[in-house]
Amino acid sequence: MCRWAAYRGNPLYLEELVSSPAHSLIEQSHCASRAKTATNGDGFGIAWYGDHPEPGRYRDILPAWSDCNLRSLARQIRSPLFLAHVRAATNGSTRRDNCHPFVHGSWSFMHNGQIAGFDRIRRKMETYLSDDLFHARTGTTDSEMLFLLAQEFGMAQDPVGAVSRAIGVIEQLAAEHEVSTLVRFTAAFSDGNALYAIRYATDHRPPTLYAAPMGGGYCLVSEPLNDDVDAWTEVPDGSAVMVTDAGMTMAAFSPAGLAAVA
Repeated sequence: MCRWAAYRGNPLYLEELVSSPAHSLIEQSHCASRAKTATNGDGFGIAWYGDHPEPGRYRDILPAWSDCNLRSLARQIRSPLFLAHVRAATNGSTRRDNCHPFVHGSWSFMHNGQIAGFDRIRRKMETYLSDDLFHARTGTTDSEMLFLLAQEFGMAQDPVGAVSRAIGVIEQLAAEHEVSTLVRFTAAFSDGNALYAIRYATDHRPPTLYAAPMGGGYCLVSEPLNDDVDAWTEVPDGSAVMVTDAGMTMAAFSPAGLAAVA
């Protein structure tokens, strides 16, 4: 499993999540405490928003703890909205195109979890993609495919609903092809305005997700960044989170059926 952190609020330096805290994302890359695998060394990435609609992005296949450029960038880049991810590969080889966050237009997306039997349903998933989105795919992970499916199903107009439809299609395809129907999904995504996160699993055992106020906004993380346990709220299974200028809101989340996609 991977680890990630996302933030929306008053501009902060990336290092305030990535490298400075006692249990920063870099620390979690080699010593995660709330994941099945303590080491997340199969690459990393950051995406941040500034003066342009499209996010800036930096990714590499090195472990986050061994890349001196990451610490330097995190110390210098200040942003009101950013996503950061350290990878423990479950699908897809260790290469830059498979490192999160994934970007398409103004959207950025990162994921912790898995689609069971992805190799057996990948081809069917591809048939739902338009030519433009099919050719936008550069990596081989289940995470990028799910992101592009959500784009196809209307992420620009209805971000949470699009993810609901994408997961619904995946679960239905798995059932039709007698694949173990299991999606574990804890993800964050943004269009540069709002920050969204979803925690869901078919078997009700999703990867962890926590939220806390920070910097005039909110931080969403796989693991708390410090030992102040009272500051962090665990987001329940089957939840969607949205962070905007109005604050943080939470709602129930579940996959949509194929009828919602037709």
